[in-house]
Amino acid sequence: QEEKKQLTLKVEELERKLESTSAQNIEFLQVIAKREESIHQCQLRLEEKSRECSSLARQLEMAIEDAKKQVEQARERAVSRERAAQSKVLDLETQLSRNKTELNQLHRCKDDAERRYESRLQDLRDRLEQSESTNRSMQNYVQFLKSSYDNVF
Repeated sequence: QEEKKQLTLKVEELERKLESTSAQNIEFLQVIAKREESIHQCQLRLEEKSRECSSLARQLEMAIEDAKKQVEQARERAVSRERAAQSKVLDLETQLSRNKTELNQLHRCKDDAERRYESRLQDLRDRLEQSESTNRSMQNYVQFLKSSYDNVF
């Protein structure tokens, strides 16, 4: 009877351990499910950021092309006006003065456009760098989670 009692106690203790282990397994499975969902959400955000980066790159290319066209158009207009002024220089000294003033205004406009373009370009670069930094952070976090999962199992 004493042996039976001892064995019964051992069986009960093993059953408690089994229940505890089962509960831990359920908790681990829940943690894993939450982490997998978190990884999935991170992947979705990463894909969204990638699309956003692509869109920003396209916008940047379009802005560069537009700025080049505007600069070229302004340059062509300035050259055209300068040639017209040179043909009239002997007869119309006042006209030359007005044309030089207009040319200076065009240069200021061009400089202003270039400064705005540089500012916008720098802003886009900063946003791209921030996005890339976020992507790297997400990738590092995903790598951390993977290694954590590997360590857990």
